[in-house]
Order: sequence, then C-alpha cells, then structure tokens
Amino acid sequence: MSDSERELTTPGNVIAFAPERRERVKQIIKSRHAVRVEDLKEELGVSTATIRRDLHELEEEGELRRVHGGAVSVEVRPIEARFEAKAAKYPQQKRRIAEIAAAMVEPDSKVFVDAGSTCLELAKLLAHRTDVTVVTNSLPAMVELAGQGPRLIVIGGELRALSQALVGPLSAKVLDELYLDHAFVGTFSLSLDAGLTTTDPAEAFTKEHVLAHTREAVLLVDGSKIGTRSFAHAGHLDQIDVVITDAELDEEASVTFEHAGVRVLVA
Repeated sequence: MSDSERELTTPGNVIAFAPERRERVKQIIKSRHAVRVEDLKEELGVSTATIRRDLHELEEEGELRRVHGGAVSVEVRPIEARFEAKAAKYPQQKRRIAEIAAAMVEPDSKVFVDAGSTCLELAKLLAHRTDVTVVTNSLPAMVELAGQGPRLIVIGGELRALSQALVGPLSAKVLDELYLDHAFVGTFSLSLDAGLTTTDPAEAFTKEHVLAHTREAVLLVDGSKIGTRSFAHAGHLDQIDVVITDAELDEEASVTFEHAGVRVLVA
C-alpha cells in the first residue's frame, strides 16, 4: 500500500485507510454543507496534501465541489446565514485580513466600509482614527463607530435584516455625491469568471455603486468564497484593485487575478 493510501492519525500509530477517511469527509460535507481544508486537516489528523488529494478524488466521484480553501456540498445551494452567525465564524482569520486593510488607510482618507463580518473587524480597527472619514452601509459598523474617532457618514437605503445593511436604489443618492479613496468591500461569493456575486439584488446594486465611486477597491474575502457563485452580480473582477484573503491561491486563481490586474495580499 502506498503512502497516498494511508496516513498516521494518532500518536498510537493508528492507520486510517483512504476509503474510510474519504467516507468521513463525505459525512462531514453532508452535515455541514461546507468545510475548510484546515478544519479537515485538524479533525482527521492528516496532512494538507492528503486532504486536498481526498477532496480531488471525491470531486471526481461527484460527491462534492471544491472551492478555494475547502469544499462545498453539491446537493445544497449555499444559503446566507444571519449576520450574527457569520460574525462568529473564523474570527482570527477575519481579524488578520482586517489588520492588513487598516494599514492601507492613510491620514485624511475617505473610505467606504461595507457590510459584512470581516468589514466590521476593519471598522473596529478604525474606531480610534481621528484622521479619516468612514462611509458605511453597515448597521453594526455604525454602532461601532458612532461617537468615536472617525468622521462618520451613513448612506441611506432599505435595511436588509439578514446582513444588517442599508441597500438598494436609495443608497445611490448619497453615493453619487461622493468619491472615495478606498472602498473596502466584502462578497458572498467570488467567481473567477463571473466576479462578485451575492444573494440579494438590492445589496448587489449598492456594492456596484460603491465600486463606481472609488479610487481603489479592496476586496476582503476568505478563501472559502473563492470559486463560488451566487444569484446577483455585484461587480467585475477587473473593478477590484486589491484582494486580501486568508489563504494562498491555487495556480488558476493566481493567473486569473494577475491577468485582471488584481494585487493579492495573504493574511
């Protein structure tokens, strides 16, 4: 039996055979609908290379669909969770992404901070800055920044309860009057061919308006979203100047970003 067919999983030298391990991966995907490579590595006690090999085999069998940094179920369309649930996931990775973004904000900058849990981490890091203006459509970011250091401008719109964001055509009335130095935006999905997509057309409308009114667009996105696609188009990849993510890109993604002129920073 080759090394690719088995892996030492415990200090007790217990052997986990590949078919058994892949069956466990299938069970995890079925129950959670999405999983990260790093989580599988820790849970199963094997190497990153072994997990990636398992995911490749299972994708070939039609059991799952690989995305950047992990895999998702082929049976279930990704469903957007409530903001509170999203904010509780991967806090350390989001904080590292936000720290890189915060370092890009120069004195006297006018910046947009999007709705989303990673963008909220950025808002927290900007709360002490008295030398910046923050424009936001995020209700949690508004609460975080109200009465703090930055000058705060809130765009109008309809409150979308799921994402706690002000979105839709009314937001254009403020955004059309502004020109931003940086726009720090998030996305529900990032397809290498379709660009930014989200679950809600009104939220997509506002995101596209933001991208049209900034000097530099910075996308804050965890690796699990890269290679996925959702319902409503929210921006083209060539509208993004910088991507900050938490995982090294595979060759396909790296080439695609390079051709689009996108600089990639890994947290």
